[in-house]
Amino acid sequence: MRAGAGTRSQSFGDLDKPLYTISVAAEILETHPRTLMLYEDAALLEPHRTSTNRRRYSQRDIVKVQVIQYLTCEKGVTLAGVRHILSLFEAMKRHRVEPPGELREVFDRYSAII
Repeated sequence: MRAGAGTRSQSFGDLDKPLYTISVAAEILETHPRTLMLYEDAALLEPHRTSTNRRRYSQRDIVKVQVIQYLTCEKGVTLAGVRHILSLFEAMKRHRVEPPGELREVFDRYSAII
């Protein structure tokens, strides 16, 4: 995961504010805009839509994509696998179950936004 990403303290209201266009979000995440569309197609991401149907990404979306990128790039997980892992992370947080040590950092990062 990128060092220093998301270190700024924000309230949850700020996390959900739709700030970034797809091109700006892609630049922040160092990925192609089409990749963000693929995550949306895979039901991993649901950016806000403007009245003219343009995507707007929040800080929460940015952090979620960073988690997705870590799982796919660093751990070799498919998008279908990512969907299941994120679902498991949500259940683990609800039931206060500790994640495996190798997934501790990514779990902590994801659980901060759910």
